[in-house]
Amino acid sequence: MENMILMASSKTKEMITTPISLYRHLLRQCRKLPTEAQPYYRNYVRQGFNSHSDESDPDRIKQIISRALDDADWIMKKYTKK
Repeated sequence: MENMILMASSKTKEMITTPISLYRHLLRQCRKLPTEAQPYYRNYVRQGFNSHSDESDPDRIKQIISRALDDADWIMKKYTKK
């Protein structure tokens, strides 16, 4: 099962190439979290998007997207281990 999660996340990384697609993906992932954690992570996603909205360097954008997806995977695993 763990390998399926890792394979899905690598496919997701290939599909997400723009900041808006990342934003939408992360908000969808928030819906999978426990109800009490959802507002915190939705706010976290919005703040991150707003703080990087002026970024124009394509390499830096790819780096931010990759890091955000890695962080999202970690958070999802954190809540599914219970």
